[in-house]
Amino acid sequence: MMVQKNLSMLSDAKARRSCVCSVFQAACLLTMFYLIGIVFIAPGFKENTPILADDSFIKSRSDRCENECRPHGSEALPKGIVAKASNLEMRPLWGYPKKREIPAVNLLALAAGIKQGILVNQMVRKFLKGGFTVMLFHYDGIVDDWKKFGWSDEVIHVSAVNQTKWWFAKRFLHPDIVARYEYVFLWDEDLGIENFNPERYLSIVKEEGLHISQPALDANKSEVHHQITARGRRGNVHRRTYKHGECDEKSTGPPCTGWIEVMAPVFSRAAWRCVWYMIQNDLIHAWGLDMLLGYCAQGDRTQNIGVVDAEYVIHYGLPTLGEPKDKKLSSSLHVVDKRIEVRRQSYNEYRIFQRRWKAAITNDTCWTNPYPEPLKPIVLTHVPHH
Repeated sequence: MMVQKNLSMLSDAKARRSCVCSVFQAACLLTMFYLIGIVFIAPGFKENTPILADDSFIKSRSDRCENECRPHGSEALPKGIVAKASNLEMRPLWGYPKKREIPAVNLLALAAGIKQGILVNQMVRKFLKGGFTVMLFHYDGIVDDWKKFGWSDEVIHVSAVNQTKWWFAKRFLHPDIVARYEYVFLWDEDLGIENFNPERYLSIVKEEGLHISQPALDANKSEVHHQITARGRRGNVHRRTYKHGECDEKSTGPPCTGWIEVMAPVFSRAAWRCVWYMIQNDLIHAWGLDMLLGYCAQGDRTQNIGVVDAEYVIHYGLPTLGEPKDKKLSSSLHVVDKRIEVRRQSYNEYRIFQRRWKAAITNDTCWTNPYPEPLKPIVLTHVPHH
């Protein structure tokens, strides 16, 4: 009995040891499989398993990127390589550009026909001396004849036959292209500038806070179409004119205040960006535009638009667009007077522009008109030059 009991206990001990060994072996196998799984499976699982901290970072990054103002069309590019603007500075084919004594921070864009070469020469020389970038719009298609002037290679020449300065401006003076310039002078060529200094003019404009301006006209020597443009002698600037029964201190809009003509306008950078959008691509004479410039004055048009008396010019009123090449032949009854045709086209465009403006006001429910009072009618008596 004793032997059997001992044998039974020995057998039970072996069985227990065998069971423990089996459990240990199974545990080892499971541990090995787990470790293998960690090596091969965990990386993919980690990538696909959301982690709160990483999610928060990604979300904040996404929000930040969505709030970045990127130029339309540049979304496919990294931000640091995007060049948002340009300028009209010419670059050499090799080497570095010569450093200018005065950095060009203002622009003169000038309609230029070779017949007015003397006047244009005077203007270009004076503005280049003042550190301006100069661009000439050759509406007669003649470019090579300007090479006789020493400054010809220093200015930008753009040529298109029988186009107005507004046609050129809409196509070549986009606000992003001229964003470098503080002021844009968009002038006709038939101006005498003996009593005009660009630098002094701009110092007055800045001091007075004018976003849209023009030099006053010497009334004794100029073709003056509207009284407000005539030079006054009481100060550096005037912002309104007085006319019995038409213009007084209570007047709040053109042609009494908040208005200039467009033969020699000067625009601040902000004003030009607004005006460029208002220029209609197909209405090249821009009649009626002057009446609405106040909307681009960056505030109160009665204060931010003015005529500078201290620096004034002569407006000769020379006919250019539509002028016959042979004036003797133009007197024939069989030859169409192109000046009359230009005038007719200008007036037609004026009516079209008025209709578009009225329709735009009616249709834009998100826009509030800061000047709801109707404009006073202006008699259109002159033929446009550019």
